[in-house]
Amino acid sequence: MFETVVIATDGSGSAQRAVEAALDLADHFDATVHALYVVDSGEVESTPEEVREELERALATTGGRALSFVREAAAADADDDDIITAVRAGDPADEICQYAAENDADVVATGTRGRHGEHAFLLGSVAEEIVRQAPMPVLTVRQLEGEVNPERELV
Repeated sequence: MFETVVIATDGSGSAQRAVEAALDLADHFDATVHALYVVDSGEVESTPEEVREELERALATTGGRALSFVREAAAADADDDDIITAVRAGDPADEICQYAAENDADVVATGTRGRHGEHAFLLGSVAEEIVRQAPMPVLTVRQLEGEVNPERELV
């Protein structure tokens, strides 16, 4: 039923739960897994020019960590060690839907709250857009109440 699973990740706690759920789903159906991180070009362009380069580096680092988490989670299961990873830049929802379509995905998995989850006006905005735009099923996984986002604990 599911041959190709695309996991959209931003490294947030909600996305990490989506990674685990998607890997379980892929394992059950012996599906190919793609992990995708999108650098939000709108976020970069809206920052002052003198800090854009630093922000781009920070977002690239976050993307690398998020994709490493997917690889490590898959490696924990001997059957899921081949993960295709990709980084794109642009509008996250658009890029995720386009990537999924280009790779003939059967399902897209994503968290419901991303890195900006504490701001009410951004709660689930990317996930909501993906659900509205994607022509394939979308598995949304929420962060459980009381769960701490490991990224937020870094000092």
